[in-house]
Amino acid sequence: MTITRLDALQERYGAPPALADLALLPDPQPRELWCPIISVDDHVLEPPTLFDRVPARFRGRAPHLIEVGGLPAWEVDGKRYYLGGTNGAVGRPQIEAHQTAMRYDQFRPGVWDADARIRDMDINGMWASLNFGSVIWGFAGKVLATLSDPELALACVRAYNDWVVEEWCAKYPDRLIPCQMPYLADPLLAAAEIRRNAARGVHAVSFSENPAGLGLPSMHSPYWDPFLAACAETGTVVNLHVGSSGTVARPADDSPVPVIVALFPMSGMSAMIDWVYSKIPIRFPDIKIALSEGGASWVPTALERLQRAFNRREENNVWSAADPHPVDVVRRNFWFTSIEDPSAFRLLDLIGADRLMIEVDYPHADSSWPDTQELIRRDLSHLPVSTVAKLCYENAAALYQHPLPPESLQARAAVFAGSAAR
Repeated sequence: MTITRLDALQERYGAPPALADLALLPDPQPRELWCPIISVDDHVLEPPTLFDRVPARFRGRAPHLIEVGGLPAWEVDGKRYYLGGTNGAVGRPQIEAHQTAMRYDQFRPGVWDADARIRDMDINGMWASLNFGSVIWGFAGKVLATLSDPELALACVRAYNDWVVEEWCAKYPDRLIPCQMPYLADPLLAAAEIRRNAARGVHAVSFSENPAGLGLPSMHSPYWDPFLAACAETGTVVNLHVGSSGTVARPADDSPVPVIVALFPMSGMSAMIDWVYSKIPIRFPDIKIALSEGGASWVPTALERLQRAFNRREENNVWSAADPHPVDVVRRNFWFTSIEDPSAFRLLDLIGADRLMIEVDYPHADSSWPDTQELIRRDLSHLPVSTVAKLCYENAAALYQHPLPPESLQARAAVFAGSAAR
């Protein structure tokens, strides 16, 4: 989603709500465990101390939290970014899911506190969770990359990644999977940051599905090759989160929000086909690309369209005879994620059971929390137990080099117990 300042939100939605009107729902009871999950797309709302790790010479100019009219806001290069309610909609009535500005204590604690996050994961049967940042910075870190001082920008990106590794994930390394932010302003420095973090066990980076949408060189230029080479070399998964280009599909300026939500998968399809034709997976055959929050029901259609484009390859010089088939590129280099795609789990022969993973998207408005167990039971119960295990945690553990759920947790799962009973 685009990063929008409060004044623009006010113009569209009206003034911020009265703080006293916001409500938290009662804590849900723990759900029955059908199958443990490694969620490959969740988010965290960063703390006020986020940039305390920048070198002393930058402290006075680094982004910092201020209070305006009782509301916290990040002050970044003279601009203010409030804590929008979309950063943590779980545990609140749906009508409050898109509040324009909130305080930390108005979010469910699991939105920003690691101990509380683990409790919420346990309620939902989540063994582990990969966390992207909040919408404040842009999912690929555009806000930090465009700071007026490039040295400060790099220091902030490094501080952000240090916070992810040393604070957010450090207490629960088996439960929270670190996902770093890239330094978009310089691909050589971005590559060095990938290698720095790989050396301490970080195997994921959030990147833009379409940097051209951020005013940067597109994926069809060699500009990003040093960064991509570092990702391929270190086994760092390049996560292309929907909206990381600064835009989402919206047919008209006045199309309502539900239209945007319904069209989210369009962004995943667009990104995959564009990245295939960028030939990045051909230049870097070991690169791993995950389409975060992109859904998967569209994958068979995309493969058919790639086949049709390949059949017309003699009309242009884009795809040479020496290149692998584009469908083979998809099957080798891409992974897909699903919050709720009932049809996708009936098309696994076309999508690939080894390439699809579950996401919860905690704590965003479209999250399946706290009822993910019920959802996966509904959508996966027709599948063999071995396939369920792949989709719920094995594929994610292999891709992100993360521990599997303990055998004791797997043994408690209803899907395995039911299989044994049969």
